[in-house]
Amino acid sequence: MTTVYDFSVKKTNGELKSLKDFEGKPLLIVNTASKCGLTPQFKELQELYNKYQKDGLEILGFPCDQFNNQEFADIKETLQFCQLNYGITFPMFAKVHVNGDDADPLFAFLKEQKSGVFSKNIKWNFTKFLVDRHGKVIERYAPTTTPSRIESDIEKVL
Repeated sequence: MTTVYDFSVKKTNGELKSLKDFEGKPLLIVNTASKCGLTPQFKELQELYNKYQKDGLEILGFPCDQFNNQEFADIKETLQFCQLNYGITFPMFAKVHVNGDDADPLFAFLKEQKSGVFSKNIKWNFTKFLVDRHGKVIERYAPTTTPSRIESDIEKVL
């Protein structure tokens, strides 16, 4: 059976990172954007990371520019923005497509495991996927669902 841990993703420097490196840890995987009305969710994501990283939680951020071009063209700008404005310390990865023919294989898998209310496609920035310690996708959260509202679900997988 395929799990999230069977995928590799591109780091911001272009190198591949195997998600097997996170095996045994619960994950919150988020497609992000730096210039979106939902961007302040970075603050709550970082707060969750600060609170639960010691218990194994990893938050993985994937910048995405598919929704109204709300991400910087240069990944270095994205990283700097996240660090300066929100103190982000959780792993951020290279920009991805989450929908369409060019969708990153990880996001194609995530959408296959948990579709949205009306479609499998991701409809906006800050869609979140919660993955348990076995690499199974447990839940998908709408972009407008704030990270603090899913804290109790995170606690259940820790």
